[in-house]
Amino acid sequence: MTLLALYRHPATPQDPPEPLLRSSDPQRIAAELAARGIRFQRWPARARLEAGAEQASILSAYADEVARVQEGGAYPSVDAIRLTPDHPERGALRQKFLAEHIHAEDEVRFFVEGCGLFCLHIGEEVLQVLCEAGDWIAVPAGTRHWFDMGPEPRFCALRFFHNPEGWVARFTGDAIAERYPLLDALTATAG
Repeated sequence: MTLLALYRHPATPQDPPEPLLRSSDPQRIAAELAARGIRFQRWPARARLEAGAEQASILSAYADEVARVQEGGAYPSVDAIRLTPDHPERGALRQKFLAEHIHAEDEVRFFVEGCGLFCLHIGEEVLQVLCEAGDWIAVPAGTRHWFDMGPEPRFCALRFFHNPEGWVARFTGDAIAERYPLLDALTATAG
């Protein structure tokens, strides 16, 4: 289930973050995110992907959704990222994505399988968005954030870019991610 947890950033690093809001209502999630400049939509994740499906077949299965996002010239580059618990670099990738960073362009994702946790640091707030299959999210350029795919990742997302180089991050050096729940803790309390 898609989930939004909204926190006020604690006064000191020793103070535990307390959620001000938790919601699994897609309209509420979209409204809260929109109020902060983040676009969020629910789309059908209609294609069943074969185990071991390559990027080309994933993009082909979701060609209509790719065209929808790229309509009008937006985000001319697209790829698919698919990680499973047996991925040999899952630990290193998780640590890389867990470090707070920003991008010079929007971060646009459409989850077609599994789940991942976007954590957005906006002013004095941290918003955690548990994205699952069918969630489309667009995080504006310059937004401080991190992403947790969990210790045993199981997700596939289409990634849309302006930059043909793809995913390029500038790390902030802030250890803020260490003070907030990770994917496994948030999913354990989601029910």
